[in-house]
Amino acid sequence: QAQYADLAENYIADDNYPPGTVVVFGGEQEITVTDRVCDTRVAGVISTDPAYLMNAVAGGIPVAFTGRVPCFVKGPVRKGDRLVTSDIPGVAEVLNKDRFEIGCVIGKSLCDYENDDVTTIEIAVGRY
Repeated sequence: QAQYADLAENYIADDNYPPGTVVVFGGEQEITVTDRVCDTRVAGVISTDPAYLMNAVAGGIPVAFTGRVPCFVKGPVRKGDRLVTSDIPGVAEVLNKDRFEIGCVIGKSLCDYENDDVTTIEIAVGRY
């Protein structure tokens, strides 16, 4: 039983990314952002307040691997859509099935969003 909704681990980041940012393994430190669509290096989403934080005493920022978190997304998106990295650093988008590669999915949308601009929605982060 936990008050919050995700499992996260601290990683050293290239910058002080805000909660909701999609990150990948790489960069100068351990994690960074990417502008590569369907990047298979995807690590997760910067957490707001994890229910369980691994490496809590280590430096860095919490990256959610599983659970429910807010996430920056480029719309439109529907509930249940699989999400991947986009060409906008730190932002997810709906998976184009023609570009699918194993390991590129961040999670699934828990919300509908009709516009084509960037917003924050809740997602179920995990390997789906």
